[in-house]
Amino acid sequence: MTATDAQLARKAIGLLDFTSLNPDDDEARIRDLCRRALTPVGPVAAVCVYPRFVALARQTLDALGGNQVKVATVTNFPAGAADVEVVAAETRAAVEAGADEVDVVYPYAALRGGDATVGVELVRACKRACGDALLKVILETGELADPALIRQASRDAIEAGADFIKTSTGKVVVNATEQAARLMLEVIAETGGRVGFKPAGGIRTLADARLYIGLAEEYLGQDWVTPEHLRLGASSVLDDLLRHLGLGSEGAAKEGY
Repeated sequence: MTATDAQLARKAIGLLDFTSLNPDDDEARIRDLCRRALTPVGPVAAVCVYPRFVALARQTLDALGGNQVKVATVTNFPAGAADVEVVAAETRAAVEAGADEVDVVYPYAALRGGDATVGVELVRACKRACGDALLKVILETGELADPALIRQASRDAIEAGADFIKTSTGKVVVNATEQAARLMLEVIAETGGRVGFKPAGGIRTLADARLYIGLAEEYLGQDWVTPEHLRLGASSVLDDLLRHLGLGSEGAAKEGY
């Protein structure tokens, strides 16, 4: 292990949205997720859980002294439906339950079918529903596939009020990729760098974290790479990061991303 590897691993841990989004999640698993989020080298940025576990995650983190860790949740997940009112209501309920951040799935199938309007309307409605909570918009870039559509979804989401744009749900065949990251970061840079970026899905090693941190630095500079602008959506990468720091682990949250 080099000093650079250790520094990068520490940095990546502080950027993590540590995630468990499994069909069989239960209270014990969410409590364990929260406990593991408070690592020996510092906390992750956020834990990401289904809406029904938001209150439990907040209570558990606070009880462990992790009040600085944000609680994120997902809405319109993973299907990316185009019903604006339903998704806005779901987002509002998640915030009322105590979510600090909401990752909402953009209606990517509608855009792929030629309807860009509903995506803009949905993001605007969810931004209003979020109030002071952070809104991350999941574009599902692996399903959009076409670079022009990825750029359009990125730009539309930003203009509609997204605080972050995010690659993927982790529930499809193709999730975060270097190509999609570059396209999204280009749009973020072109629009002033005020919106954050979150790759998710398939981030499992220090090398994966290095790729996305390096891309963010390439397009927006080293000073931009903070938890306010870059998150890494992952469940299993924490084990590898801790290993590079010479610390043991107790198993990843399975199948989260």
